Amino acid sequence: MNRMHSHDHARKRRLDALASSDPANLAERYAALEPSAPTATPIRGPEIGMVMLRGRAGGGGAVFNLGEATVTRSTVKLATGEIGHAIVLGRQLQKAHIVAHLDALSQRPEWATVIETDFVTPALAEQDAARTRQGEETEATRVDFFTMVRGED
Repeated sequence: MNRMHSHDHARKRRLDALASSDPANLAERYAALEPSAPTATPIRGPEIGMVMLRGRAGGGGAVFNLGEATVTRSTVKLATGEIGHAIVLGRQLQKAHIVAHLDALSQRPEWATVIETDFVTPALAEQDAARTRQGEETEATRVDFFTMVRGED
């Protein structure tokens, strides 16, 4: 049985938000933080690889291989021992390193709130804005179909 603790949920939420964030916005916020943050020593990567995407017919049918996707992963370690991991979609070496460093920093109590406020909250806001924009674009191109009945039966 796979049970995630609230700490694990918070970390997953944080990593999902950071990995999905706009790379330019993330890099800009990171540049402002980096001089004051403890440095991170690379343990693995960042390196580019592939993952197999799997699907399930109808959501509950047989599993099948849908295709491959390029990902970049990175693992870093702070001098204080915290290890940060990241896997981001695409060939994004800098973004993977940044997310791994932020993951490691967020494990330190004095940095957790900073990472949440300055990185996770803006990333989630970006995603909400993108979803809203996509919904508006979809609605703008929606066509209503109707049937007209001519004459009498």
